[in-house]
Amino acid sequence: MEYMTEPAKHTPGHILCCDCGVPISPNPANICVACLRSKVDISQGIPKQVSVSFCKQCQRYFQPPGTWVQCALESRELLALCLKKIKAPLSKVRLVDASFVWTEPHSKRLKVKLTIQKEVMNGAILQQVFVVDYVVQPQMCGDCHRVEAKDFWKAVVQVRQKTLHKKTFYYLEQLILKYGMYQNTLRIKDIHDGLDFYYSSKQHAQKMVEFLQCTVPTRYKASQRLISQDVHSNTYNYKSTFSVEIVPICKDNVVCLSPKLAQSLGNMNQICVCIRVTSVIHLIDPNTLQVADIDGNTFWSHPFNSLCHPKQLEEFIVLECSIVRDLKRNAGAGMISKKHTLGEVWVQKTSEMNTDKQYFCRTHLGHLLNPGDLVLGFDLANCNLNDEHVNKMKSDRVPDVVLIKKSYDRTKRQRRRNWKLKELARDRENMDTDDERQYQDFLEDLEEDEAIRKNVNIYRDSTIPVEGDTDDEGAPRISLAEMLEDLHISQDATGEEGESMMT
Repeated sequence: MEYMTEPAKHTPGHILCCDCGVPISPNPANICVACLRSKVDISQGIPKQVSVSFCKQCQRYFQPPGTWVQCALESRELLALCLKKIKAPLSKVRLVDASFVWTEPHSKRLKVKLTIQKEVMNGAILQQVFVVDYVVQPQMCGDCHRVEAKDFWKAVVQVRQKTLHKKTFYYLEQLILKYGMYQNTLRIKDIHDGLDFYYSSKQHAQKMVEFLQCTVPTRYKASQRLISQDVHSNTYNYKSTFSVEIVPICKDNVVCLSPKLAQSLGNMNQICVCIRVTSVIHLIDPNTLQVADIDGNTFWSHPFNSLCHPKQLEEFIVLECSIVRDLKRNAGAGMISKKHTLGEVWVQKTSEMNTDKQYFCRTHLGHLLNPGDLVLGFDLANCNLNDEHVNKMKSDRVPDVVLIKKSYDRTKRQRRRNWKLKELARDRENMDTDDERQYQDFLEDLEEDEAIRKNVNIYRDSTIPVEGDTDDEGAPRISLAEMLEDLHISQDATGEEGESMMT
């Protein structure tokens, strides 16, 4: 019989800690962890409380030496910014882990838990976990400081339009609001014939100029003025000015094209009506319904002006209206409008109802007019037209009356208007009654023209009850489906003002 012997188990030996005498596994220092931590603090030299600068206006943190960055709470970007604040002391240890410790958003405190390692006595590696407290201190950044000062700027965009009506500016204002092009401006100043946009950098001004070129027909000139220079570092400080000129044509203007331009547009008549101004000028011939689009380059190559002042619009009453069914088109004629109907009408001025003077004309409003309706138009027969192209035309080619749009009761339209628009925050001059009348004209244009309305954010006015899309007179109205709710981001779900993340 043989005896089975179990193999001997080799267990590591234990030694006694040279300080406290506790049995421990052998290590290079021959000291237990508790005694080693009591003798050596590897986090020594790393600050336990650090300050971080935060701008309340733009919600950005300061990253030395001179950068402001956008960071969300407990994000990787904010963690990297916090670690860079103690980058020099951390270079002496090995960073194992870093994470945020939750704090109240309004406490102005950020806590970061760090895990570090370092080699200590005789090659022993010690690991330690501790928390660094970051105090968020309010500090206004340079950009916000310039915005609040309202006097410092490096670039200005001067938008001008040499016309007596501001319809194009009201339309441009809504486009700027819709696409947020006002966000980088330091100040917006409203002057007599245009707007001035002030910027802290030339790049923002150039971006605004490019936006204007895409939305309305314009041309611009750029200039700059030297403010200061440093000959030692070869740096220069300039102030740039961009002068943007919008074509002097607005909606509902009657224009006279040059013979060469009218021929290039499909042999259309020289007397045309501007039905809208977007990125191009949309014209329609009231005698043939022929339409044409003129961009900015074409306009500046063959310029033309408005024949009549908007205040020269007169009210006519429709005596008779007949639709023109068969229209002979000339060779090479351009596109015909499908949204309008050609009509032949007899009209009479409402101011001359006691006379028998009547006017005959063709109009593009044949689908809207009925006997007894009121319509606004220009009386070219009794108007002094000071235009070089009109003076060269034959008298039989110039119509007596050009009808522009159907007239409705403005008071009722204002009372039943259940929508509103937002406006730019700008420095205004005194707004007179003429500006208010022009603004009401623009609101009526939005109701009547769907093509312009689709480019504008329209908000529902909750103070006015919702009614039908048309009133008793048949005046066009904006449907509820085309309106947006006027929401305020600062409100919480209960409708009360919510607390900000940083106060």
